[in-house]
Amino acid sequence: MKQTDQTNLLYISYYWPPSGGPGVQRGLKFCKYLPQFGVQPGVLTVDEKQASYPVLDHSFANEVPEGIKVYRTATSEPFEYYKKLSGKKEIPYSGFANEEAKTGFLNKVFKFVRGNLFIPDARVGWNKYALKKAEELLQAGQYQTILTTSPPHSTQLIGLKLKEKYKLPWVADLRDPWTNIHYYDQLYHTPIAKRIDKKYELQVLEQADAVIVTSEDTKRLFMNKPVRINPDKIHVIPNGYDEDDFVYDSVPPQDEFLITYTGTITENYNIDVFLKVIAQMKSIHTDIRYKLRFVGKVSEGVKQRINNAGLEGITEYVAHVPHKEAIKYLMESTALFMAIADVPSMYSNVPGKLFEYLASNKPIICLGPVHSDTDRIIDECGAGRLFHYTAYDLMLDHLSLMSKAWKLNPNLDLPYINHSQFSRRALTEQLAKVINRIVIKAQV
Repeated sequence: MKQTDQTNLLYISYYWPPSGGPGVQRGLKFCKYLPQFGVQPGVLTVDEKQASYPVLDHSFANEVPEGIKVYRTATSEPFEYYKKLSGKKEIPYSGFANEEAKTGFLNKVFKFVRGNLFIPDARVGWNKYALKKAEELLQAGQYQTILTTSPPHSTQLIGLKLKEKYKLPWVADLRDPWTNIHYYDQLYHTPIAKRIDKKYELQVLEQADAVIVTSEDTKRLFMNKPVRINPDKIHVIPNGYDEDDFVYDSVPPQDEFLITYTGTITENYNIDVFLKVIAQMKSIHTDIRYKLRFVGKVSEGVKQRINNAGLEGITEYVAHVPHKEAIKYLMESTALFMAIADVPSMYSNVPGKLFEYLASNKPIICLGPVHSDTDRIIDECGAGRLFHYTAYDLMLDHLSLMSKAWKLNPNLDLPYINHSQFSRRALTEQLAKVINRIVIKAQV
């Protein structure tokens, strides 16, 4: 394919503004930069008035690139019934992550219904509407290539059906593991439900022309399945950061040691060692005013842990804010805290926030699995340090050194972090190469 040739790509994603979260950012940034590499995307998504979004961020609507056609369809989902029966005002996160502590009978029923009546997930009701619109667009010859992104993994079944019918080049972007996701066993699948779900997963992996994952460990998970695919067909394109989003100057506070966490944090994030270390630092360095700031959704269980550690008085909670405002909070911090959920699939979990943490040039303090993809990225970029969930002494020594350095200069910004490979433009260039490669192969 010549550089002047253009591929028209139908990008199929449930999550699109006004939804928030890393999945939305990934799609927006891909669509922003793909035209620079000869790929013109159009987006097929759900009608925002009928969608079931766990997080809303209306500011993302301002980031939809000009010239991008967005097609919205109806959907049919069970979440309104869930809210009525449960008395909740919000829908559950994936795997009921925002209801982790609730193990009552009704909550178990909801999980059982989710795991057995909605395969692979509760947004599968969107598929028939999305398929109808996609077929209309493909039959009109408007698009020659398909990209489906998940979760929800039900979206991949749209790509599967379109591939079977139209034989067009198809990229399956799986941002999370499928049947290996950490909450999978909490959904009380019956044996037949598991078989159906695994069959869907294998069909997608085998029949997609290219598979995109966000971490090396997720690639290893998929390659360990009995699928008939070439390892070269699976490409690792992580989440990243957009240089255009970092318009704020770095202004760390001069009178306090401020550590910021952004995003959702629930009970399965094991942060007890970090809290214990901060409590100890307060007693050792009495001349330093430490402050913790959580920007986003913090579960009541985590707040209780913070209180139990005696840190209630130095902790600030900021409710969910627009994406760019969250970046401003990063730039106004001394250091950044991150944690990987302490779950079986933790090695494949590379939080989307990691890359914006890198772009902020702030030192990162992370709790998670040693030798994981996250550990490797932080180390290779020289951006801070990851500690195991039990590494109290190591973290205490590290924070002590940081505190001593802070007394000399309250600006601990790192002079240089090698993170340019994670810019959204560079990552989109990788995706465009994958797309162009399968298009050329289809033309042969």
